[in-house]
Amino acid sequence: MKMKKLTAVLLSAAMVFSLAACGNGGSGSGDSGSSDGGDAAADGKKRVCFVARASADTFAAWLTSEMQKAAEGNDNIELTCVSGEADDNKENGLLEDCITKGYDLVIVQSNNNAAQAPYVQKLVEAGIPVITTNPTTHQSDLDGSDDNSVMKGTGTVDADPVEQAAVGAKRAVEEVPENANVVVLRGPSGNFHAEKRREAWDTEFFAKRSDVKILYEDYANWNSDEALKLMENWVQSGTHIDAIISMNDNMAAGAIEAVREDPNYVKDGKSNFLAYGVDGTAQGCLLIKEGLLTSTALQSASDLAKMNIDYASKVLAGEMEVTDVNDYVDAPEISADNVDEYIQMYVENGEISDSGKLAE
Repeated sequence: MKMKKLTAVLLSAAMVFSLAACGNGGSGSGDSGSSDGGDAAADGKKRVCFVARASADTFAAWLTSEMQKAAEGNDNIELTCVSGEADDNKENGLLEDCITKGYDLVIVQSNNNAAQAPYVQKLVEAGIPVITTNPTTHQSDLDGSDDNSVMKGTGTVDADPVEQAAVGAKRAVEEVPENANVVVLRGPSGNFHAEKRREAWDTEFFAKRSDVKILYEDYANWNSDEALKLMENWVQSGTHIDAIISMNDNMAAGAIEAVREDPNYVKDGKSNFLAYGVDGTAQGCLLIKEGLLTSTALQSASDLAKMNIDYASKVLAGEMEVTDVNDYVDAPEISADNVDEYIQMYVENGEISDSGKLAE
């Protein structure tokens, strides 16, 4: 039953991604093999490709959908969206494909910064402007140095992953009970946001709460299903888990689904654990409303998309250099105190139905 529920949620996210990727006036595709992005854009528009990390990742799917919406409101850009499906080789192939098809600008959401950096460099060398987003590609990703500046020749639109994770970590210092047992769900190894969010938890929580024990910690790669399986295994040890610390909402949702019907964790509609995420997705907000997710920090895919498309348009119009693109979105906290306003935001943009469910 749990897997069926979770599959339905992921299917909804995948449908959103599919519609976004393929609904671009006939020119976009979620598969590089079927994209006609190499043809000249209609009406003299500039051709931009957004390379997302994975369609099964709810945030990447949300960002793709918002990119499409932002591009539809821009008269100068024709957007194609493709997905690397959390596979470095596939994403790298898509980046090479962008060179073959001669896109005017490429927006890259890396799955693994170091793995994608050499291919971002190929785009730069081919004379194609590149904006990296969620996460930024840094110079250190390319050359292994300690230089954490934005990679040479590129621009970025991002969020601060340390700030994002610190929102929940600072709250947890006060909320997590003494001598608590916690589990930690990590994003992909090598991903800038995944690593920096984990570092923020070390600095803002674990360094201040030496009484807390990490029972288990593992990589769930932003994926709900992987997190669900890990949590199911961890619960079987018999030691009660007092808090789930997740580097994103999607993994937190999977872990929560694993214990939703366990009376040791949820009884009479009340949870006997805390859970912290990042991203402020529609799913995360509904879990907060339900009392199963304690807090999250909004990473607005809408704001990221609007900024990416706006800067792309300015670069392509010659109004600014791509290397001058360096902007970041805020990370406001979402908790039971203010979740209703964010749910209303998602109702208005169609991601949550009027009945309070994730939109089909």
